[in-house]
Amino acid sequence: MKSKTIRRWSFVHTWTSLICTVFLLMLAITGLPLIFHHEIEHLLGDAPELREMPADTPQLDLAQLVEKANAHRPGEVVQYFGWDEDDPNGVITIMAPTPGTEPNSSHTFMLDARTGEALEMPSANGGFMMVMLRLHVDMFAGLPGKLLLAFMGLLFVIAIVSGVVLYLPFMRRLKFATVRQDKSTRLRWLDLHNLIGVVTLVWALTVGVTGVIAACADLIIAAWRNDSLSAMVEPYRDAPPLTQLAPATRLLDIAKEVAPGMEPSFIAFPGTLFSSEHHYSVFMKGDTHLTSHLLTPVLIDASTLDVTAVAERPWYMDMMSLSLPLHFGDYGGRPMQIFWATLDVLTIIVLGSGVYLWVCDAKRPSAQRSQRRWSREAPAVEFLESVWYSRGDRRAERGRFVFSIAGRRGLGCRELGGTGNTDGAGGLGANQTQINSARRGPNVGASLLAMAVNQSH
Repeated sequence: MKSKTIRRWSFVHTWTSLICTVFLLMLAITGLPLIFHHEIEHLLGDAPELREMPADTPQLDLAQLVEKANAHRPGEVVQYFGWDEDDPNGVITIMAPTPGTEPNSSHTFMLDARTGEALEMPSANGGFMMVMLRLHVDMFAGLPGKLLLAFMGLLFVIAIVSGVVLYLPFMRRLKFATVRQDKSTRLRWLDLHNLIGVVTLVWALTVGVTGVIAACADLIIAAWRNDSLSAMVEPYRDAPPLTQLAPATRLLDIAKEVAPGMEPSFIAFPGTLFSSEHHYSVFMKGDTHLTSHLLTPVLIDASTLDVTAVAERPWYMDMMSLSLPLHFGDYGGRPMQIFWATLDVLTIIVLGSGVYLWVCDAKRPSAQRSQRRWSREAPAVEFLESVWYSRGDRRAERGRFVFSIAGRRGLGCRELGGTGNTDGAGGLGANQTQINSARRGPNVGASLLAMAVNQSH
């Protein structure tokens, strides 16, 4: 790789990394407790605990659950019903003053599907875990915060790609996983930075890309509403507002009839983000590990309970649905959680070591930085060729072949210069050339260089 190319990739890697490092450190640190959010909620006593009852205890129907929810929080309306994956008797309920209230201003609690008892969920409405989640999702800044984090995620992906490009030439000089313990502290951290970065490469790319997608969730949902949902509810555009909703008693039975083999994931009530002013939206999921993350909405007329449409999933909604479990690693049980957390900690080390390396470079005197860049990035071949062409010597072409051989031998020079003779433009001669360090390759490399320089005179 040419020195100019290396410098360009190094510039891209350095500045994309530095710009996004503070945000990525925040995301990595807040992401750790979110991986274990179930365990932390139980530890803090924030997880709702349903009462022990016989397994065959019947459940209330949806209309009765709506009544229980309204009794628990009078003056508010039900926005969503969702089913707890850990306990089918737990119905997660979200209520707000109006159907269109934005999610961060809503109140979340759980209803016992057998008794209608309301159980509070402190972690869903505030406290430590909600602070971690809001920092991780939007930094308490709403959509602008999400878009800023999406941009930082893009910079992170660019930094990863540029880091791989820079690491490829590095691997040719050292064996994989080599950490030069006998060198300076800076070089040891450089080796660790490169090693951990390569080890976590696939995971970091996965988390970075899925994080960008998750941060754009509001835009993706808005596109779905303007595209698929608006087409499905087009016949209701001029319909008068509903004054009364049909009871929700049979919603699940109706949805299962038109989506056989699927189970309910959540219900969006009329007027909410995932529905329309005139429909219940029952989101059904598959019964396999993959299809359980792919949701199919069934739109049911909120006044007649007729099925209006069973929507096809747009590709971008599937992309968003699949990106969330990949990003948080909340599948595969405890081993996957530990694996995700370990890679998260390694990423924090990579970010911190990158800042350390940049600070070390910034503290170096400018002359040392220039010498280090020259020794690593400027092959002798390119240097001497530039001298020849500046002299306009026709015999440069003859020496070019010899230098290509020297380059393939792996010769690199720390310093190559004249001894003071200033004849011509370059001031170089066979007996005036100093080769102070040949880092790689046999002595024939130095001999070939001297021969080539001699031919150019």
